[in-house]
Amino acid sequence: MRTNGGTQMLETTYRETVRAAIREAILKDSRVFLMGEDVGRYGGAFGVTKGLLEELGPEKILDTPLSELGFTGAGIGAALGGMRPIVEIMTVNFSLLAADQILNNAATYLHMSGGLFNVPLVIRMATGAGRQLAAQHAHCLEGWYAHIAGIKVVTPAVLEDARGMLWTALEDPDPVIIFENPTLYNMKGQLAADAGAVDIHKARVRRAGSDVTIITYSASLFKALDAATTLAQEGIEAEVIDLRTLRPLDDDTYLTSIAKTHRAVVVDEGWRSGSISAEISARIMEKAFYELDVPVERICSVEVPMPYPRHLEEAALPQATTIVQTVKRMVHHDG
Repeated sequence: MRTNGGTQMLETTYRETVRAAIREAILKDSRVFLMGEDVGRYGGAFGVTKGLLEELGPEKILDTPLSELGFTGAGIGAALGGMRPIVEIMTVNFSLLAADQILNNAATYLHMSGGLFNVPLVIRMATGAGRQLAAQHAHCLEGWYAHIAGIKVVTPAVLEDARGMLWTALEDPDPVIIFENPTLYNMKGQLAADAGAVDIHKARVRRAGSDVTIITYSASLFKALDAATTLAQEGIEAEVIDLRTLRPLDDDTYLTSIAKTHRAVVVDEGWRSGSISAEISARIMEKAFYELDVPVERICSVEVPMPYPRHLEEAALPQATTIVQTVKRMVHHDG
C-alpha cells in the first residue's frame, strides 16, 4: 500500500478490483447475490469470483446450469421480486442465448407495465478478443446492446470504473449491462483504498490534446493512449475520450472536444457495419458538422469471424499503429 497526497493507494489488478466490487456489494446489501455458470466452485471462467463461494456461501454465489436463457430469466424474476441480482454471462457470444429475456423482458417490463414494474437487474459479461478464444467466444457485441431501448450499457476500462460502476449499476432501478474486456483482467495499477461508486453517465477525457479527438472505450482506450504518446513525439497532440457508457451516450463530452480539435477518430473493436462507431459518427455529423476540418474516421475490427491464431487475431483488431497512421493522414491532409 502506498500513499498519494494522503490517500492510501492499493496495488491491484482489474480482476481483483471487480471481485472486490462484487464482494462489497453482497456484504453491503442483503438483496444482492451473484448467479451464473461456474461462478462458484470454479471461481469464474476468468477467475473473477475465485474464493467468493467459500467466503459468502451458496445463497449468495449461485452456480447455474448451462442455460443462459433460463438463469437470466430467473434473474429478472428475482429483480421483480425485490432482489438485486448480478447475473454473470460467460461471454457476450453466449448472451445471444439469453437475448429474448434481455430484449423482450428486462428491457420492456417498465414500459409495458405502464411504469409499475422496474427490473433492477445487473448483467456482467466478457466481451472482445485478444486471448485467442476464437470466433464463438471473442466477439465485440456491446454495440448491439447499445441499440436496445430500456437498458444501460457500461464499459469500464480503468480500475476506478471496474471498482465503482457495479454499485452504481445496482442502485439503478432499471437493467444495466456491464461489459468487461478479458484482456484487462490482468492489468495492474493503483486504486484508492476507499474507492467507491462512480458516475456512469459521463464520458471522461483521459488525455488532453488540441489536434485530434480520439473517441473510444474499454480495452481500445489503452491502444488510443499509446497512439497518443507516439503522436506527441511527432508534434501531434491527441485528446483521448473514454466513452465509459454506450447507452446513453454522453454526446457533450466528445462534441466539446471536437469543437477544439476539429478532427475526430472513433476506435471501436466491433465490426464497422452498424456499429457504435457508426452511431457516434452520425451524431457528430448531425451536431458538429461545421466544426470538422476533415471527415470523421472510424477504426474497427475487420469484418470476419474472429480468428484463433494470435497473428490473425491481432490483424483483425484495431491497433495503436493503425490509429497513429490514421491521425497522421488526417492532420497532413488539411495541414
